[in-house]
Amino acid sequence: MEKILVSGNGPLRGETAIAGAKNAALPAIAATLLSAEPVTISNVPQVRDISTALELLVLLGCSMERDGSELTLTGAGVHSVRAPYELVRTMRGSILLLGPLLARFGVADVSLPGGCAIGSRPVNEHIAGLERMGAEITIDAGYIKAKCRRLRGANISFDTPSVTATENLMMAASLADGVTTIENAALEPEVSDLALLLSSMGAKVTGAGTSTIRISGCRQLHGARHRMPPDRIESGTFLTAAAATRGDVTIRETQPAHLGLVLSKLKSCGAELTVGEDWIRLQSHGRRPRAVSISTAPYPAFPTDMQAQFVALNAVAEGTATAVENIFENRFMHVAELQRMGADIELQGHTAVINGRERLQGAPVMATDLRASASLIIAALVADGQSSIDRVYHLDRGYANIVEKLASLGANIQRMQSE
Repeated sequence: MEKILVSGNGPLRGETAIAGAKNAALPAIAATLLSAEPVTISNVPQVRDISTALELLVLLGCSMERDGSELTLTGAGVHSVRAPYELVRTMRGSILLLGPLLARFGVADVSLPGGCAIGSRPVNEHIAGLERMGAEITIDAGYIKAKCRRLRGANISFDTPSVTATENLMMAASLADGVTTIENAALEPEVSDLALLLSSMGAKVTGAGTSTIRISGCRQLHGARHRMPPDRIESGTFLTAAAATRGDVTIRETQPAHLGLVLSKLKSCGAELTVGEDWIRLQSHGRRPRAVSISTAPYPAFPTDMQAQFVALNAVAEGTATAVENIFENRFMHVAELQRMGADIELQGHTAVINGRERLQGAPVMATDLRASASLIIAALVADGQSSIDRVYHLDRGYANIVEKLASLGANIQRMQSE
């Protein structure tokens, strides 16, 4: 098992490029199951969740060719519709196989998903939507077992917007008979990106990016080429690290339009931002950040995937701030680890009250989930002395080469084997 060692050593400075979006690549990989023809996806991040998803598709019978960040998947040879627990348990995005398998083959057998332990992620919206489209679904021994003759279009309305449920039903509806309407759909950029891929494969999708999406089903979809958008959470993470360390960092190959409220909050903490078409520069001018309160909610509000990083930023900011978590009930597990480093944080239900301190203290800490890992690295960058971060496999699920990228910005950081 590996750990990361970080010694706080001053501001981050320089430039780094942002990888493709993991949360866009996972549904795109699942969507390749909708066609027997080759689908080529470029700018795919080399992270563990993607490797797991690809291993799963190959197990089902897809053929794969990979050249760096570009991969081609061909679903002509799919011979299995069973996504086993042994792979699914490490990645919640595996639920995205349910819709494509059912739509194309009329049957799917997908293990209930796993992933980070940050709270429940119910699959009821996925199941209810597919049942409205004519599927028969049971849950047996931890597996979702679904079958149908052919899915048919339906009107579906979510009680709460769900990104993965929206994506799953969009893919299923692409091969259904008739028109499917999804009301209260998720607005995230990853949903819009999936719509672009499906459209390039021959699907008829309108309204992605709004609360109402309509999909006119086709008899079959064909191959396509598609490029993944930049990862907005990786972008936000590097900018937050720059602000926390009082640095001067430019991120390239990003998409500023997807970072609206994150950029607004960084400005509120005192950072100067310069924004181009595909780049952002954050300058702190050596100033300590000001405390800034956040409250998570579905896009375009403040993302839950940036909450932990901003808690770390506020831990060394001037003043007091609150972080309200409205998405996941267990997403404050990083707080106890930050407290080990001297952070002054009090939990009050689903709210964290953070009193900023000038410096933190290096300490051995343990990552509890993907974004918590990033928050601990940010805290370690602004701490006196050395910190060791264990369980970095969480970090590897969603950040490509983050240690190398931070080192290129001047961070004193290295990965090594745990004793």
